[in-house]
Amino acid sequence: MLENAKEAEGSGNGTNWVLPAVIVLAVVSVAGLGFAWYDWNQLQMAQQTNSQLKTAQLSTSQQVATLEQKQAQADTTNAQLRGNLDAVTKKLGLTQGELKKARNEATQLAEQVRDEGATKIAQLDTDVKNQLATKASNDELNSDVTTVNNNVNGVKTDLEGTKNDLKMARSELGTLIARNHEEIDTLRRMGERDYAEFTVQGRNKPQKIGNLTVELRSVNLKKNQFSVVLVVDDMRTENRDRMLNQPIVFYPRGTHQADEFVVNTVGKDKISGYISVPKYPASTTTATATSN
Repeated sequence: MLENAKEAEGSGNGTNWVLPAVIVLAVVSVAGLGFAWYDWNQLQMAQQTNSQLKTAQLSTSQQVATLEQKQAQADTTNAQLRGNLDAVTKKLGLTQGELKKARNEATQLAEQVRDEGATKIAQLDTDVKNQLATKASNDELNSDVTTVNNNVNGVKTDLEGTKNDLKMARSELGTLIARNHEEIDTLRRMGERDYAEFTVQGRNKPQKIGNLTVELRSVNLKKNQFSVVLVVDDMRTENRDRMLNQPIVFYPRGTHQADEFVVNTVGKDKISGYISVPKYPASTTTATATSN
């Protein structure tokens, strides 16, 4: 029995080291796994950092290339500007020389003009004095000049009359036809006939104008036409679709001289124009004007 107890004690001492060994081995394994994970993590970070560095290097290279290109363009532009500046500098120097030359020429010309002006003024003063000295003997010449001026004024008047004649048409009687108030005043100033202006408003409403009664029948604004009835010495005549500035000729009773009825403008149920009558003796003219 004593031997069995010793064997049991010996066996128990042999198994006591196994558990600590297992624990130590487990700790070492865990530590190894931790170091392995740490190394793998560091490797990933290193690879990511390397990729970022490559990307940054590429971007930096592109920026450097862009800056070099801009610098080359700037150098080219500066060279062109320097060339232009040199050309402008040379041109400015040439312009200043030309300006100086022009100033000298202008000064010389001004002096020449001043001298010539003084000479002309002196000559003019001499001529005026001579003319004043001989003015008393030129009365006959002045009279001739006045006559010439009168003739010139007469010619101008005739020319104005001719111009007016050319602007106005003539009727079948050979009289001038006025187209507006201004031309009627021109004919009045010529004094060949008497003129009475009128305006007839409303259709089928007889209106007395001097020794004539006018009744407007219709107006065609698109064609500038009108239709009227004229009553002269109880004689009634109807005139249809007459045109503007187209005289209607009629002869009052007891005379061989014709009157003229002219319409210059038309409106809605309205016509305006004038009546032209021959010149009469003073008494008859006065009576006619009073009647009008």
